[in-house]
Amino acid sequence: MASINTGIEWTDKTWNPTTGCNKVSPGCTHCYAEALTKRFAKNFPNGFDLTLHPERLQEPLHWRKPSRIFVNSMSDLFHEDVPISFLQEVFSVIRQTPWHIYQILTKRHERLLELAPQLNWHENIWMGVSVENQNYIQRVDYLRQVPAKVRFLSCEPLLGSLKLNLTGINWVIVGGESGHRHRVMQAEWVRDIKHQTNSSDVAFFFKQWGGIHPKASGRLLDGQIWDEMPEAWDKHIKKWGSITIAAINKSKKENLNLTALVEN
Repeated sequence: MASINTGIEWTDKTWNPTTGCNKVSPGCTHCYAEALTKRFAKNFPNGFDLTLHPERLQEPLHWRKPSRIFVNSMSDLFHEDVPISFLQEVFSVIRQTPWHIYQILTKRHERLLELAPQLNWHENIWMGVSVENQNYIQRVDYLRQVPAKVRFLSCEPLLGSLKLNLTGINWVIVGGESGHRHRVMQAEWVRDIKHQTNSSDVAFFFKQWGGIHPKASGRLLDGQIWDEMPEAWDKHIKKWGSITIAAINKSKKENLNLTALVEN
């Protein structure tokens, strides 16, 4: 469960250089990651305590296909117990693998902004914050100040209506909660966010209605699937889609600078 292909609709792989977390807001109440550590206890000897996994840092270097990688589906990269030195190692791996897109999501907006100047924001980083109801809208203001190529919002689980300022935001994901104690998401909340993204020319992705399990009520919103991605994804695939890691390694052997290869 360290690094795997995933059923999460808006990404391709998950990469967990850390696992474990603690609850900081209502969106955390029924945390799916915590539930997984209990269900698969043998895979998580430290339970849901924050744990660093330096042995996993090099894994994306071996993934040949350009992919969208969700960083820390089982944790929060900006958790207060993750040292800045470890964060810098994660960002170094991102720099070394420009054929991938890295999707980083946090609820710790204050630490994100505090540490942002100490990190190198490579163009293949998409940075996001979770916004589950209007009480946490300030996370968007903090995100707006981070120099990421793509900034996105995850409104999942959506627990109330949202009035968003989408200036500087490229993508909004919306989803309902799943599990036996799931809180029901109202259709008008989703439609209103969709209207706001339309008005601001922001990509909209509707992940699920939620229910007893994630796919219980499907993904249709007004009869359609909404799988919009930021424009940066199409540009990335046009640049990297036909380039394999073998080709990159060959270019290195021929003393071609990787930076020059990217620019071409």
